[in-house]
Amino acid sequence: MGRKNAIFLCLAVIALVTLGLVMLTSTSVWDDDVEGYSLVKKQAVWIVIGMIGASIFAAVDYRKLRSYWVWALLGSCVLLVLCYVPGVAQEIKGEARWVRLPGVPQFQPSELAKIFVIMGLAAWYTHFQTESRTFFKGFLVPGALLGVPVLLIFFEKDMGTAMCLAAAGGVVMFIAGSRLPYLLGSAGTALAGMAVVVWQNPERMGRVMALTDLESDKYRLGDGYQQLHGLYAFANGGIQGTGLGNGVEKLGYLPEAHTDFIFPAIGEELGLWFTLGSVFCFVIIVVYGIAISINARDDFGRLFAVGLTSIIVVPAMMNIGVCTAVLPNTGLPLPFISYGGTNLVFTLLAVGGLVSIHRQANFADRSEMAVINEKKQCIRI
Repeated sequence: MGRKNAIFLCLAVIALVTLGLVMLTSTSVWDDDVEGYSLVKKQAVWIVIGMIGASIFAAVDYRKLRSYWVWALLGSCVLLVLCYVPGVAQEIKGEARWVRLPGVPQFQPSELAKIFVIMGLAAWYTHFQTESRTFFKGFLVPGALLGVPVLLIFFEKDMGTAMCLAAAGGVVMFIAGSRLPYLLGSAGTALAGMAVVVWQNPERMGRVMALTDLESDKYRLGDGYQQLHGLYAFANGGIQGTGLGNGVEKLGYLPEAHTDFIFPAIGEELGLWFTLGSVFCFVIIVVYGIAISINARDDFGRLFAVGLTSIIVVPAMMNIGVCTAVLPNTGLPLPFISYGGTNLVFTLLAVGGLVSIHRQANFADRSEMAVINEKKQCIRI
């Protein structure tokens, strides 16, 4: 793996985006709140915007961003605070994750914050590289840089995104050299606090308990309804699938079949091979994202690439875990595939960042590498 890392990465992303647009066409038209193919047209527009943004990001030298990390992080926190301001915050289904500003389409600040927080952590550890194992500059300060946005997102009632950002930030801190006992202690504290919050919230607790028996009378028509019908969709599709457009669960049985639960819709209509293919594409993103990180020119690029890869793949793992009833329902979209403009645009921007790091990378010329213990063999005729 070397000079072609970005090519394979982009091919995997294109495959996922194409699959998402096809499945959105198949599932969204059956939603009573959707007019025809309006969501497909919107998603196509967001794809174009995301591709343009990713191309611009890829053309820019990522090292120039390092000097702006403080302002970027502060700006993202300000946008997250706006989610608590009446009139600016837009509440949908009981969750105030969106904001509407004059002249700007409605968007989720948490998606932008994920990129800026990762950039801030990468810049911090690059500047204090020799102190990465200390408690204050290696754990406490970067932990605060990560913790403040995570808490702002968490109390928006967006637990899933908060967990994804915390996990991605934790990966960056670990790779940068922060001591493992500090990270494990903070992770344990965070999980304990989250458990208390879940315990005190009947709806969230119901989602957790539903995993114990989705088909029971207590959960099959309530907290476990979505996940149960997601499993029904996988069972209906089997290995070969029912055929594109022939899915049954999307006909009013499986809520959010074009957003959070589009993965079961893929399994029902296109079968096991396409669900495994989707997972394989995310595996490719992991492998080549790490390869880009290894070949990065500097420490900032290495940490930034690991973080960008994490904010793409961690939500995908959680969404697939939810759809297969391994994790409680968190309301996370599947990157590149689920309907949603903000998530799609900023996830594509993350890919653009990885390509930018790849473009500035140093690759060893194998023809100039020294040969050690070279052996020559000949055949006597």
